[in-house]
Amino acid sequence: MLIAYLINTYPKPSHTFIRREIAALEDMGWQVHRFAMRSDRAALVDPLDFIEDDKTEHVLEIGSNNLLRSSLGWVFRHPKQAVSGLAMAVRCGSKGKSGGPGTGGILRHLIYLVEAAYIARRSHDLGIKHIHAHFGTNSATVAMLSQALGGPGFSFTVHGPEEFDAPRAFSFPEKMANARFTVAISSYCRSQLYRWCQIAEWPKINEVHCGVDIAGYPVPAAMPEGGPHLVAIGRLCEQKGFPVLIETMAIAAKRLPGLTLTICGDGELRDLIDGEIARHGIKDRITIAGWVDEAGVRAAIAAAHALILPSLAEGLPMVVIEAMACGRPVISTCINGVPELLTPKEGWLVPAGDPAALADAIVALSEIPNAVLTEMGFAARARAMARHDGNTEAAKLAQHFTEALKSTTPMVAPITVEAIGSA
Repeated sequence: MLIAYLINTYPKPSHTFIRREIAALEDMGWQVHRFAMRSDRAALVDPLDFIEDDKTEHVLEIGSNNLLRSSLGWVFRHPKQAVSGLAMAVRCGSKGKSGGPGTGGILRHLIYLVEAAYIARRSHDLGIKHIHAHFGTNSATVAMLSQALGGPGFSFTVHGPEEFDAPRAFSFPEKMANARFTVAISSYCRSQLYRWCQIAEWPKINEVHCGVDIAGYPVPAAMPEGGPHLVAIGRLCEQKGFPVLIETMAIAAKRLPGLTLTICGDGELRDLIDGEIARHGIKDRITIAGWVDEAGVRAAIAAAHALILPSLAEGLPMVVIEAMACGRPVISTCINGVPELLTPKEGWLVPAGDPAALADAIVALSEIPNAVLTEMGFAARARAMARHDGNTEAAKLAQHFTEALKSTTPMVAPITVEAIGSA
């Protein structure tokens, strides 16, 4: 059965979990067509991401004129669905006008409508029976509008935290009502979705975790000597809390002469982070490696005593899952879905936005012998493998696809590619 994945920008360095999910589905025999509005090829570093980029159909690359002509060809032949889709776009655009960053307004939703018509037409051409969108923002909007225009039914995965900033402006109630099903990546995420839909929709919300490829995580490396040495991984943006981490390091460095940190990531706050490191006089303690590939991430984790996550907002971050799978304890802020995975047996949970508390956790880690840290790491690995086996989680998702496709309604009457192009 041919299904499609729809993501706004794909692949990205931070989207390895989507790539792994698709690969696991394909290993099960599913055919998956990748749709994305745009590519992030300039930012890619992992060879596997370049391969994935080549497999992805990037809609905007066909040019605005071709996109508009193709979309209008579909719309003119399905006027009833076009009226329904237009009404939905205006309705959702009106909600998003002042709802928060990224929600857009009516004009932006009309652009989504054009993209949705193209997706509906391509899905028809390819025989796609279902579209699954990752993230409940733009991509889920396009998937919903595509369905309204006569395209296949859809589902979508919600991650957070961006989706939680303006759920009504992102039309979550409407999306969940129209979707065949909705996926939440954690219990916390599912509980938030319960807030934004009718109780009758609750059974359609399914918890499926992001997974790791267990085969890619052999026996953990031995704990390094000296230190402590920490690793932090993520985009340098507001929600990740890296300015808090720099202040934390400044506090902890006064108590721990051997303390060092490697940051794997980059982003819009890079200049600010560099400035904060210089202001605190701890350039010799912190290395910013920039984006690295999967092998580089695992090597950086293996070289550290623990992962530290200073985030102010998260869903259930993959870096925590990956660090635990690598056999390393984690120091994390106690936010959103993190406590569902990380317990005191595997690390430390501290209040968000509190550099002193993070520093105390680092000092506590430094006082634990490597043998005990190793035991914590093995406990962390076992918990991550039990809860986030990529094949197991993909199988759950595949079952939801199978159930949804049992009730698939016929698509609109076939039309030829030539007829669409000539409109």
